[in-house]
Amino acid sequence: MYMTPGNTLIKTEEQIEMMRRSGKILSDAFRHVEAMIKPGITTLELDKVAEEFIVGQGGYPAFKGYKVGKNTFKYCCCMSKNDAVVHGLPDDVPLKEGDIISVDMGVNKDGWFADSAWTYPVGKVDPKIQELLDVTRDSLLMAVAQAKVGNHLFDIANAVQGYCEAHGFSVVRELVGHGIGRSLHEEPQVPNYIPSRFEPFLNVELKEGMTLAIEPMINMGTARVKTSRDKWTVLTADGKPSAHFEHTIVVRPNGGEILTRQA
Repeated sequence: MYMTPGNTLIKTEEQIEMMRRSGKILSDAFRHVEAMIKPGITTLELDKVAEEFIVGQGGYPAFKGYKVGKNTFKYCCCMSKNDAVVHGLPDDVPLKEGDIISVDMGVNKDGWFADSAWTYPVGKVDPKIQELLDVTRDSLLMAVAQAKVGNHLFDIANAVQGYCEAHGFSVVRELVGHGIGRSLHEEPQVPNYIPSRFEPFLNVELKEGMTLAIEPMINMGTARVKTSRDKWTVLTADGKPSAHFEHTIVVRPNGGEILTRQA
């Protein structure tokens, strides 16, 4: 059974083991997809490969059929290119040299979820864009290190914001990470920044067995975003590139245990 401090769900070790199985399928799916990313391939092709792999491993694509209002997501993966921050739809436009592509996907195995995202360069990219990818990835790992017993959500948010802004990049405000477990999205929200007016939920204390999806979304230019006409894709307001990295983790005494590790 869940134990509930506030609205945040704590998992038993048996439940975490179930999530670890979902995370393993997801990690392997990412390695499978990464090997195929090159100029000329389409995101629809990558989406098909990911779905076939996940189903073949006994999982189900967690995003497929997900509803937001009247809109239903029809794909296995969110595929967000260049200035798309998150929730991009796979398409038949070939990737080209210098693009970046964020692949975001989830797995549901036996009713337990894992969620992860990674942004890949397509061939050789501009050095500043590569820096954006490196800084965003490193900020995720710094945030995971802060996901330890006795810390607070504040520590996770502060790790991302401090590191990324020190490198001249901006942190998206409208989108945040989340709890995860029996549902794809659970409490608490996990922001990547500290609001100018401090929010009480940032004082939520991290306890062992909390399972979180930590996901920095970092822009090269403005932090502002907009939603495209497809009602899914979130774009940077100024058209500059964005990077997105995400892991599902368990809060532990010495920092987060990553359930979706790719290496």
